[in-house]
Amino acid sequence: MTGLEYPFNSQTLVELLRHRGSHQPDQTAYQFLVDGEAEIMSLTYSQLNQRSIAIAAELQSHCSPGERALLLYPPGLDYISAFFGCLYAGVVAVPAYPPRPNRSLSRLQAILENAQATVALTPQSILAQLQRRFVEEPQFKTLHWLTTDTLDLASVSQWQVPPINADTLAFLQYTSGSTADPKGVMITHGNLLHNLAAIYRCFEFHPESAVMSWLPMYHDMGLIGGVLQPLYAGIPVTLMSPLLFLQRPLRWLQAISRYRIPVSGGPNFAYDLCVRRITPEQCQDLDLSCWELAFNGAEPIYHEVLERFIQAFKPCGFDRVAFYPCYGMAEATLLATGGLKAAPPQLKTLSASALEQGNAVDASEGEKSRTLVGCGQTLADQTTIIVDPQTSLPCPEGKIGEIWLSGPSIAQGYWHNPEATQQGFQATLADCGTGQFLRTGDLGFFDSGELFVTGRLKDVMIINGCNHYPQDIEWTVEQSHPLIRSNSSAGFSVEVNGEERLVIVAEVERHYRERRRGSKSTATPPSEAFDPKTLIQSIRRAVSKHHDLQVYKALLLKPGTLPKTSSGKIQRHACRAGFLAGTLNVIE
Repeated sequence: MTGLEYPFNSQTLVELLRHRGSHQPDQTAYQFLVDGEAEIMSLTYSQLNQRSIAIAAELQSHCSPGERALLLYPPGLDYISAFFGCLYAGVVAVPAYPPRPNRSLSRLQAILENAQATVALTPQSILAQLQRRFVEEPQFKTLHWLTTDTLDLASVSQWQVPPINADTLAFLQYTSGSTADPKGVMITHGNLLHNLAAIYRCFEFHPESAVMSWLPMYHDMGLIGGVLQPLYAGIPVTLMSPLLFLQRPLRWLQAISRYRIPVSGGPNFAYDLCVRRITPEQCQDLDLSCWELAFNGAEPIYHEVLERFIQAFKPCGFDRVAFYPCYGMAEATLLATGGLKAAPPQLKTLSASALEQGNAVDASEGEKSRTLVGCGQTLADQTTIIVDPQTSLPCPEGKIGEIWLSGPSIAQGYWHNPEATQQGFQATLADCGTGQFLRTGDLGFFDSGELFVTGRLKDVMIINGCNHYPQDIEWTVEQSHPLIRSNSSAGFSVEVNGEERLVIVAEVERHYRERRRGSKSTATPPSEAFDPKTLIQSIRRAVSKHHDLQVYKALLLKPGTLPKTSSGKIQRHACRAGFLAGTLNVIE
């Protein structure tokens, strides 16, 4: 396949869905596991096409092409219909999620203010909940609220084909805000179709392929990988609420096994969660031999997690070759680098001390080392280079630098933010000054064409003259004691008497209260009783052993209180601010 020969030469997602609705009307496009297990709702291509047109017709009566529409839906098929309804109306979709009761609306307010949306789409049940908060949040009253589950499908006759093309904005993907306030990444139809074609090639989809996804639909991996990619490939997808996965990770693997799903995946923490939460007894009926491609991206990938997952689920038929580490971001639409489907993950063991100096050097025998997982090669007709962030000059082989990208998948910039757009999307090399690149803010290096990502530029800590990546320290912390929660710790530095010192904050597991009772709990032996001092001592010893660093301060936090983005990424800057202000929810 070259370009967009498959499925046909579409210029927009509207053309793509209309094509599916005409040529495969009765094929099931999406099925949603309502309870995460047996209860199913589904949509055919014809039904989705009809519902999208009805929503578009209503939107066209309230707003003009190019205006923004906020999407506020719980996980489910209504989200998909509303998203395509926006595209069919030529309206720019702004995927978001309903705020939980008694939670701040600050992120939603920031998105609304930046996007300047004129209409909001939501189910009737969500609108009823939100209306109770309109008194305290008056800006939401100014929106025209459209409840899509109460629309009359007969309105399809009023729909007019929108004046859109490959250069038209399809939606604004708001970044997670892990290092700053969320920004609206401008994604065009052309960006999407180029990236979808690239994923199709990399994942080697075929007519018998199918996808399973529990990833949030309001984020790039869940929306593009879990919703749009199956549409592009013309294959079915089984969907599940992310909350149901987090509550019981076994549901994810059961769905893959039950429906014989070849393609599914998620961030590194998802695989770690499966190993932690799924017992050997629960694996008795799992058959994962159908799983051909288990993609892993969106956050640092640890080879220890891959290996533990392989060993835990090898008896269920999982093949290590199925693991597919990759790299991408919203600013690149989604995928930026990926490997060969038939190849196992590429590993490289490097000198820990050389890494601290910004160099990728093979580790000697007996030397402290760190094993990195390769994230594949650059996409066809795109460019990826490693650049010194201080000089804007390309780095020599073996030198770690910032990852810069260019090509048709790169987004158009940040909505209503020309300064950030210029800084992030319009970088040029100092030695030639030609071409424009996306500065990813990620650090890495190439080895034989394989990209290895080492960390985030803004999060790197310089302590005692050496570079330390917080995600490596956080990984060590989370392995130091079974009561430290996965993906729930943060490492950052603070200045103490003119020196940078390391601070660790980490959540404990939700059942810590039972452990704290110790001998009073019949389910917990006294030897396993929760003792904060023991956990902190374990953290200090592990960090000292693996990183040659002394922890200035280590704090244990109550479950669910560590600052994170809506996609689960650690907000280290917010953690640091909370530590300095004394506002973190610390267990005494």
